[in-house]
Amino acid sequence: MIHEVSNGYVKVETHYGITTIEFFHPHSNALPIKILEDLTQQIYSAGIDNATKVVILRAGGDKVFCAGASLDELYKIETAKEGHDFFKAIADLINTMRKCPKLIIGRIHGNCVGGGVGVASAVDYAISWEKAEIKLSELNIGLGPFVVGPAVERKIGLSGFSQLAIDSGMWRNSEWAKRKGLFAEVHPNIEGMDESIARLSGLLAHSSAESLLEMKKMFWKGTEHWDDLLKERATISGKLVITSHCKNEIRKILDRKK
Repeated sequence: MIHEVSNGYVKVETHYGITTIEFFHPHSNALPIKILEDLTQQIYSAGIDNATKVVILRAGGDKVFCAGASLDELYKIETAKEGHDFFKAIADLINTMRKCPKLIIGRIHGNCVGGGVGVASAVDYAISWEKAEIKLSELNIGLGPFVVGPAVERKIGLSGFSQLAIDSGMWRNSEWAKRKGLFAEVHPNIEGMDESIARLSGLLAHSSAESLLEMKKMFWKGTEHWDDLLKERATISGKLVITSHCKNEIRKILDRKK
């Protein structure tokens, strides 16, 4: 099943209890609001589907896992309400991943930037290629990793999160991400990464659904307030994205890409 969106897609397949959800956007797998909403819906649907035992979240292409929020859409935001609505879509995706009653394996085949780090942090088990690097770049454009912050901090701790958030221009390699706990596994090649994902997803698909559900609840205990917290963070980002500083920095990036 393929859900087409403008210049991108969300594709869903289920085989032998394993539901694979793939998203793609030609701009380095950026996340416009339509893809955010479609991803959220498909993860929710997989969670309530009795035929699904485990979810694999992956991205299309062969270079970047996710470049985060679509700069094209951010630049067009004119009011704080519009900004809140955009960032709430990111919040909804993270909260849906958090509350999904199925374990989610992340296939991290390339770099993660900004919101992409948040998505990688919200999966239950991230398996990566050794060339995948991460960067929280929000401060570079006058924002901050407010919405994704709780997910990132939960995985790598306050110290690691603050390092990423403050030095927003610095890439951290996959070994750093593994050492901090973001990546569970790092593989020297794509083939090895995919073999490990196939092995683990097959194992989980044959495991007790009740046990997996209770484990998921245990892993995410203490995050029940995130529904409200991430909405509050979306309001902060929504106000900042319409400032002249943010608009100017985004414009510079978009001009360089022309």
